Amino acid sequence: MSEHKGPRFALLALTTAVLVGALGYYFVSPSVSVASQATDQAKSEHKLESLTELDGKAPTNRKLDIQTWQTAEGSKVLFVEARELPMFDLSLTFAAGSSQDGNTPGIAALTNAMLNEGVAGKDVGTIAEGFDSLGAAFGNGAYRDMAITSLRSLSDADKRTPALNLFAEVVGKPTFPADSLARIKNQMLAGFEIQKQNPGTLASNELFSRLYGNHPYAHPSDGTAQSISAITLDQIKAFHSKTYSAGNAVIAIVGDLSREQAEAMASQVSAALPKGPAVAKIAAPVEPKAGATHIEFPSKQTQLLLAQLGVDRDAPDYPALLLGNKVLGGGGFGTRLMTEVREKRGLTYGVYSNFSPMEARGPFQINLQTRAELSEGTLKLVEGILADYLKNGPTQKELDDAKREFAGSFPLSTASNAAIVGQLGAIGFYDLPLDYLEKLREQSQNLTTEQVKAAMSKHLSADKMVVVTAGPTVPQQPLPPPTDKPSEQPLGVPEH
Repeated sequence: MSEHKGPRFALLALTTAVLVGALGYYFVSPSVSVASQATDQAKSEHKLESLTELDGKAPTNRKLDIQTWQTAEGSKVLFVEARELPMFDLSLTFAAGSSQDGNTPGIAALTNAMLNEGVAGKDVGTIAEGFDSLGAAFGNGAYRDMAITSLRSLSDADKRTPALNLFAEVVGKPTFPADSLARIKNQMLAGFEIQKQNPGTLASNELFSRLYGNHPYAHPSDGTAQSISAITLDQIKAFHSKTYSAGNAVIAIVGDLSREQAEAMASQVSAALPKGPAVAKIAAPVEPKAGATHIEFPSKQTQLLLAQLGVDRDAPDYPALLLGNKVLGGGGFGTRLMTEVREKRGLTYGVYSNFSPMEARGPFQINLQTRAELSEGTLKLVEGILADYLKNGPTQKELDDAKREFAGSFPLSTASNAAIVGQLGAIGFYDLPLDYLEKLREQSQNLTTEQVKAAMSKHLSADKMVVVTAGPTVPQQPLPPPTDKPSEQPLGVPEH
């Protein structure tokens, strides 16, 4: 899912294809020498002298011993003890994304961006200096389903305690300075002007509008120029009080901490948040009407987006859909779409498909750019590839390759504390079972071609696609025939 991550800072992203919520960021401080020593010691225990040592060995999967409880204020907590390095990662996940905007599109993004602009006695510069002086890192981001704040710090009490104190203030008791609001609004308004020059953004916004109609997912997650301009400080304070409440929070903690220390940290953060319950779950979207929309845009290329409603986060068929999509267009080179559209015909730099399961039914999308004069033929080609795949499913070799790729990349989902804390946040936010990741890995490896075909054809239909194109209206040319050496090589870089 591609979402708004704040107009100013380096923010966290939901990067995993398995779960929305995996957080990636770097920790840099003068105090990392302790961590470096621990890393060096771990490396010295066994050095890999030859890649042949890995032959025949399956990738190591880290099994997570997830502990969970609830704070007195109603926050859900998930904790994994990880003693390898003297640091910890903590994230707060709130149902405070743009799906909670209501009649004020963009208020979720604006509120999240304002969190670290001021607390009592400290402005944005003092807050930044406070985290930096402790070797700590603060992060935040707003998406459609959720808003996230995070802290990474050394676990020694002399660093952990002041870092946590500052973090709790920033998230729980921000002052939302008026001058900061004006500045951030201007930055967001400037961003909207830039978006007008990006056909991909224009097409994506139109696609979500067509796909979701009056549903909370329909509007852009960062709002519009008109809606952002009208938002007041009182509205931001009210949104924060409602959606950043303790009962609406999932607290994830991973690191060099005991259960007792993690409980104390969670209690402190939870107590600092506004008091209140979890917000109501959003309603299911209505099935959209299939059809095509074109956005006229001066360009040499045309952006093509095809989509329909997919599945929500806890869909039982998700393992089969995940593997099925890897064969279709979610696995890079070697997928059906890349082979037929790029490698055999040279029509695009890249073509990708993906499911984005969310709290409600997230979208299934196919995304590519192609030369404007070949756009209509390319669209028909992609639609034909999808229809054929839904009818016949993957071959055994394609599925075996997808299984092997997934198994090989799966350990990355728990390879670092930052990755684990993101997984915990998503598991807690979407009310998934604690063994969700392990079950996903096991189920994906036991799938048959018939199960994948059945799941894909159950949830997708070639004649239900919502299509949005953005580019110039130009005379069309016939597509080149497929060949191992296409005469028209793909453009080196997408135009936008």
